[in-house]
Amino acid sequence: MKKGLLAIALFCLINCVSAQDIQLVSPTKTGGKPLMEVLNERQSHRSFEYKEMPAQTLSDLLWAAYGFNREDKRTVPSSQNRQEVDVYVMLSSGIYIYDAKDNVLKMKEKGDFRKALGQPNISENASLTLIYVANMDKASNREAGFIDSGFIAQNVYLYCASVGLGSVARGSFTRPDLHNTLKLTDKQEITFVQPVGYIK
Repeated sequence: MKKGLLAIALFCLINCVSAQDIQLVSPTKTGGKPLMEVLNERQSHRSFEYKEMPAQTLSDLLWAAYGFNREDKRTVPSSQNRQEVDVYVMLSSGIYIYDAKDNVLKMKEKGDFRKALGQPNISENASLTLIYVANMDKASNREAGFIDSGFIAQNVYLYCASVGLGSVARGSFTRPDLHNTLKLTDKQEITFVQPVGYIK
């Protein structure tokens, strides 16, 4: 009897935890503006009007940023295909990590931690902020983590230009504070952050 109750309790606990993850819808991989138009319209935006991002837009954004477009290969290149960058997503509801293979946002911390990003006029009005974290155990060298993060950021810029969203790559934040907020190890380094939202 006790074993049965314990099993039920564990089942409920596991399902409760997993329910905090966000299962993304399938990304749209066709359509959009022509590339040359998108390149012409790409720019940085720092003034946002807060709105929650629709599920389809969120999924499309993340796939464009760092999704898989063929077997074990992503929409962006990486040094020696090490894929050493993790994309964290900070929403008002919590901190998540993008799992491209399972197409899910896995919750790391529940709560509103946007103050750790600094510049609240940007970070608290954007729909979300992408945080690029390089795993130095996987990277060929430190510089590669920053370069590969840049490829991701450019994909985000181009996607945003395609759908009328705004974005800006930022290196101005208090690194120790954000590092601690994300509970990173000493082998993980934040390269930069990139708010995404609706242009004011």
